[in-house]
Amino acid sequence: MKETYRCWAEIDRAALRHNAKVVRDRIGSAEMLAVVKANAYGHGLVGVAETLADQAQLFGVANLQEALTLRESLPHPVVILGPATPEERPVIAEHGFIPTISSLEEAQAYDRLKPTSVNFKIDTGMGRMGVVQNEARQVFQRVAGMANIEIHSISTHMPVSNEDAEYTRDQLVRFQKIVGQIRAENPGSYKAHVLQSAGTLAFNEPTHEIVRAGIILYGISPLPEFRELLKPVMTWKTRICLVRDVPKGSSISYGRTFIAPRNMRVATLSAGYADGYPWHISNRGAAFLVRGKRCPLLGRVTMDLMVIDVSGLDDVKVGDDVVLMGRDQSEEIPCSELSEKAGTISWEIVTRIGVRVRRVYV
Repeated sequence: MKETYRCWAEIDRAALRHNAKVVRDRIGSAEMLAVVKANAYGHGLVGVAETLADQAQLFGVANLQEALTLRESLPHPVVILGPATPEERPVIAEHGFIPTISSLEEAQAYDRLKPTSVNFKIDTGMGRMGVVQNEARQVFQRVAGMANIEIHSISTHMPVSNEDAEYTRDQLVRFQKIVGQIRAENPGSYKAHVLQSAGTLAFNEPTHEIVRAGIILYGISPLPEFRELLKPVMTWKTRICLVRDVPKGSSISYGRTFIAPRNMRVATLSAGYADGYPWHISNRGAAFLVRGKRCPLLGRVTMDLMVIDVSGLDDVKVGDDVVLMGRDQSEEIPCSELSEKAGTISWEIVTRIGVRVRRVYV
């Protein structure tokens, strides 16, 4: 029961499905590859995948371990978006997962194992994976001729789709051209995918045959102008474990970075950076919601506890719920607010939420 949790994240299944429908409305008949890597961006791998099972045609994970966890619950095709180690390749082939390959050598390694369907990645500007653009046609032709290799799809990745529209449009044109040339030279039923969340929102013509929906599914927009289309999926909560009155001049937390300017009532929360709340948000104007009211963080975030000012609230009690991220009544602390104050990105905020934070599906 919720009352026993010290720190938990409520995952709104209806919001997940709403966001998936937003994606579907924008991509038409293309297949949706729901990206559930990194524990579904911190939202819980299996719970999220089960919620989206009737809306997604494929799932995308980062590595073999995530693929194995997902396969225990769902029969959907699984694309492993990251590179595999040599030891992982036989297991990937045995389970019928779809690995992403970036080189002729990787394809040859799978070809020596057993029939394997692969995602052929082309590097058009991201620089971390993929066959370099000017070699892609030649390498693809050799891979397509291997006896045990079937090309499931061709893909690339956009590095600045939420920062540089001009570069992104040029990249999309280049990818479209390469795909057209490859298909002319190597006819087949393989599909293409490039659009991810920002691409789906702002660059969704053409969609190709598959769209990779990631952070957008969780109600977090990589482009602020599209935020209202989405519903945040996670409400991150903790509880008050102590309420104290401290006199003027009292210091609070490590480093004594906050000194009480007056007599104050403070509450200690059952969460800290070990739960994933960012330490770098300390002394940067962060706030929490108690009964729909903003209560500021005092001093530094510590490993397991934080202290907030509740002087303006009446009858605050041990056990009261506190919202770290999400909505409470008419107030909201969006993920973007936390990331801005912490000097990071929204992706990091949700994916760093720790394993001791219970995911509760509502």
